[in-house]
Formats: sequence, structure tokens, C-alpha cells
Amino acid sequence: MTETKIYNAGTLPSTDEKRAILEFLFTHLEQYGDKIEDIEKAFDYALSVNNSAGGMVIDYLSDDSRLGAAIINKTGMNGYIPENILVYIATHKEQRGKGVGKQIMNTLIENTDGDIALHVEPENPALHLYKKLGFTNKYLEMRLTKKGQH
Repeated sequence: MTETKIYNAGTLPSTDEKRAILEFLFTHLEQYGDKIEDIEKAFDYALSVNNSAGGMVIDYLSDDSRLGAAIINKTGMNGYIPENILVYIATHKEQRGKGVGKQIMNTLIENTDGDIALHVEPENPALHLYKKLGFTNKYLEMRLTKKGQH
């Protein structure tokens, strides 16, 4: 039996649930992930009651384990920038290809208002799922990373 928990500023996880979700994302994002401190920043932003944007965290569980998780942040914009950005999504490595990612994506699509942007590396196998769900590649992302300002 599976259960999907959706956390937002009005429904917060316990400290233990938060830590478990962060550790899950850090572990299962593998080469596509970031430092756990950066994942936590996106998590905290999604659940913040002190900002005008916010977002949500999705926790997808089975009876005995976590199957997947995602963090989506609201941008506070619309039209010229999508209203939401999918910051992190991961499925347990033993559950990949079994529909877990699709279930999480459908949950976040159904529970967000407005458009959704995401960044995906060209070699990431999840790219095919995103295309099947209707995501398109409209722009080439470019970044200027200023040294010492992280």
C-alpha cells in the first residue's frame, strides 16, 4: 500500500520526517543532486510561512519504505517565468522504471497552480518522463557563477 504526503506551509512534517526526506533526496539524487545543505534550503523555502511564494514537498511512501520525494518552489512570478519550479525529485534506485516518478509528477502537477519549470541534464533518464508528461525545452539555460558568492 502506498501513501502520498504533501507538505506545505500549513502542513509541516516532523523534524524526523524532514531529516528522512532530506537524506533520501541527497542519497537518491546521486550525480544529479546537490549538497544536503542546498537541498534543505529548497525544502525550507517550500514550507516557509514567511515568504510570499512557498511551495510544497511530496513524500511518497510504501508500507515499509520511502519510494520517492520531490520539492517544488513557487517563484512568485507568472507569464514571463513559470509560477513553479521543480527543484528536486528522486525515486529510490530500486524503484526506478516502475512508475514512482510518474506518480510523484502527476501529484505535483495536480496540486500546483500555474506552469512548472524544471532543469534536467540531457543524459538524465527522467528526461523521457518529462517529455511524456508534456514538458518542452523552450530555452537553453545559461548561468554566470560568480566566484566566492555561493
